[in-house]
This record gives sequence, C-alpha cells and structure tokens, in this order.
Amino acid sequence: MKTMVIIGGSSGIGKAIIEENIDTHKIINISRTQPQLQHKNLTHYSCDIFKDSLPQIETIHALVYCPGSINLKPITSLTETDFKNDFEINVLGAVKVIKHYLKALKNSENGSIVLFSTVATVLGMPFHASIAAAKGAVEGLTKSLAAELAPFIRVNAIAPTITETPLATKILRNEAVKTALKNKHPLKNYLSAKKVALLASFLISEKSLAITGQIHKIDAGLVSITT
Repeated sequence: MKTMVIIGGSSGIGKAIIEENIDTHKIINISRTQPQLQHKNLTHYSCDIFKDSLPQIETIHALVYCPGSINLKPITSLTETDFKNDFEINVLGAVKVIKHYLKALKNSENGSIVLFSTVATVLGMPFHASIAAAKGAVEGLTKSLAAELAPFIRVNAIAPTITETPLATKILRNEAVKTALKNKHPLKNYLSAKKVALLASFLISEKSLAITGQIHKIDAGLVSITT
C-alpha cells in the first residue's frame, strides 16, 4: 500500500483528500488539529510545521501540502507583515516540508508532490495582492522543482476558484453572496472540497505519470470562458 503524507488534512480540501484516498493508501496527516475521522489506514501527528520538528518517514509516494490563507484586503490596508505571513504559510512552509521529505520521496518509484495555488494568479482580482503574490511564488516553485526533480518526482499545483471550506466561511457568509458567486462562474457553481480532492487524487495516481510542472486550474470556467 502506498504512503501519502498530507500537511493540513484536518479540514477542508485536505480532509476531503484523506476521505477520497483512505481505503487505498496509508495516510499520514500532519496538522495542529486532528481530523474528525477514524480509520486503520490513517495516522495523525499533531504538529505546527512552522515551530515543531516534522516526523521522520522512510518512504513517501505522495506529498500534498494544503495549508493556505485567504487574506483579502485593499492594498492600503495590507501591511508588510500580511505579505510575510502569507508567504510563510503558502511558500516557506511548503519548502520546509519538501526539503524534509525529499529523501523519503526519492525512496519511492514514482514520487508525487501536489501544491495549491489560486485562480487569482491568472485572473486579476481586487484585494488579492498578498495572496496572489504568495501563490504566484508557489507556481514558480512548482515549475522549478518539477524540472529539478524529474524524472523521479513529479510536481504539480492545483489552482482552484472559491471553494466551500472553513477557510472560505467569511467570503461565503450568506445565501445572497453564494448565489452571486455561483452566477459569476460559467458553470453556475463554485467548488466543493471533494471536487478539488478528486483532481488531487488523480495527480498523485499512476494515471498521471506523464504530468509534471503543471498548474491545473479548476475554476468552473471562470478564467477561460465568458458567457
């Protein structure tokens, strides 16, 4: 059974990825809080990746880094600290985890890394300066590492539109806002965590062995289609 390490699988997209793969993978979740999920294939380590030492793991077939932030403010309200915090959560955390588990990934036959970006790196959106800057760095990291680690480890990123998760609660604050956001997308809906999890599951599977260095938009048509 292949081993998947998920950073930040206690809720949202990370938890959905665990649920999607729990029957077929040995899953190691690393997060500050434990997922509300019990399964013989799931091991949890309570860990703040920015402060604590990461557990040692001998072999990893897939590494998924889920921590992110939604820090939406006008540029006049964003501080340098906001930019630094978003960069640490989205980029430096991923770098720390990848460097720590690189040897374990190389011990597998076809290692895979999945990171997360946002459609806001392609589609200019107001109030997204800090998060778009951080996620732009994630995309650069994805492509650079894909080139450096080929052919042994594949590296891809997923760039979702707004997704219904605990992190997005402040945005999806009422039914009127939800309806307006649905109508903004050509497919007349935004994303569920499971829809994103299905793409992540594909990218770590043997079905995607020819895919690396790609930023995969999952956006209900928002970026590419006008209606």
